[in-house]
Amino acid sequence: MSFTYAPALESRAVVDIAPSYGLFIDGEFTEATGGKVFKTVSPSSEEVLSEVAQGSAEDVDRAVKAARKAFEKWSALPGSERAKYLFRIARIIQERSRELAVLETLDNGKPIKETRDADLPLVAAHFFYYAGWADKLDHAGYGANPRPLGVAGQVIPWNFPLLMLAWKIAPALATGNTVVLKPAETTPLSALFFADICRQAGLPKGVVNIVTGDGTTGAALVAHEDVNKVAFTGSTAVGKAIARTVAGSDKKLTLELGGKGANIVFDDAPIDQAVEGIVQGIFFNQGQVCCAGSRLLVQESIQDELLDSLKRRLSTLRLGDPLDKNTDIGAINSAEQLARITELADSGEAEGAERWAPACELPSAGYWFAPTLFTGVTQAHRIAREEIFGPVLSVLSFRTPAEAVAKANNSQYGLSAGIWTEKGSRMLAVASKLRAGVVWANTFNKFDPTSPFGGFKESGFGREGGRHGLEAYLDV
Repeated sequence: MSFTYAPALESRAVVDIAPSYGLFIDGEFTEATGGKVFKTVSPSSEEVLSEVAQGSAEDVDRAVKAARKAFEKWSALPGSERAKYLFRIARIIQERSRELAVLETLDNGKPIKETRDADLPLVAAHFFYYAGWADKLDHAGYGANPRPLGVAGQVIPWNFPLLMLAWKIAPALATGNTVVLKPAETTPLSALFFADICRQAGLPKGVVNIVTGDGTTGAALVAHEDVNKVAFTGSTAVGKAIARTVAGSDKKLTLELGGKGANIVFDDAPIDQAVEGIVQGIFFNQGQVCCAGSRLLVQESIQDELLDSLKRRLSTLRLGDPLDKNTDIGAINSAEQLARITELADSGEAEGAERWAPACELPSAGYWFAPTLFTGVTQAHRIAREEIFGPVLSVLSFRTPAEAVAKANNSQYGLSAGIWTEKGSRMLAVASKLRAGVVWANTFNKFDPTSPFGGFKESGFGREGGRHGLEAYLDV
């Protein structure tokens, strides 16, 4: 007998979205110089949430000047004083976590249980963690008295808007830098709410500035001659363009780019546990995760058993209103992203892979894509090579550990990988051969502020998180 779930809707009343938002420069909200605005919509309903200022090169210049002016006093503060602000921000994030979780779900489309149980606790944890480092930089392994760089220009993506903000801003402030942040065009609201948190925490004016806008705004920030450090998370194509822009300058650069993570399941793996890890690896945040386990490598002898179990599990996932606490799979972030996912999935079928998706009724409004897996995939297929950034899993098989490693490494990317086996020796032996920045064993998509994250090859360079995340913001 199966039970149906009654709707368990989170209240929208906990978040108050203003009809319009300006840029946050020098501690104040201000209109864009040209007066241009753009709309941010909710991906699950296509409802317009708010109007947001479109920052220009002049606005970026104003923000950088405010950050430069604030840098003098902020960098001169003792680390213990900077830490107090970071602790305060972390506590306010915890206090306002329900409001921020609902806001993130509305603006991004991901399920409320993810924003509530994964994103927001991690956001606060990053600020707490780097607050702890602020007065211990002499002991971080970068020599005595490491110095901040100056003004950090930071450009973040739409898949984890508030978490990516925390990954960037927390270490920058802890090390004494000031910040100009450009959030993604489709998800600007949580960054603007964070601006309000900065004011609530009494953060000195100009230490954090937030300039909303499209790609041209981000390009102006990256190219600004008075920015000392550029941090970018997003697509590999944009990352390459940024690298070309800063080449020849003395700007420090970290790039966290795309991925095509391999999730390797050996024949001795606990099947049920592995199935949960596969689902978490590719369907968390609708697969819109740079380190998603989008290539499943299964040992041939257990392939049929594993796929049967995986299909049964996918049939139980609930797709729908992201504000319903029972929802597992929310909306795709934008019409543009949905079109890309659809095009790549169609190419998989056209190239001869076998497509399967559970029976799934898609809502009539919004941007939706059913959880999908492909079998009969070869390494030549586009769906095995290109980052789809959606809830699409490509299944390949292998016979020996050496073949698994060769197939896992046969990618232009190198951000993440997973290994499923009960043998610790195999786990370590395979992990040491994988060219991936993070390797999970018998789990997937586990993040911690103490642990560094970053990639090899076209997945970028530099590390965020942990002690390693301090280096990008210090003159060492």
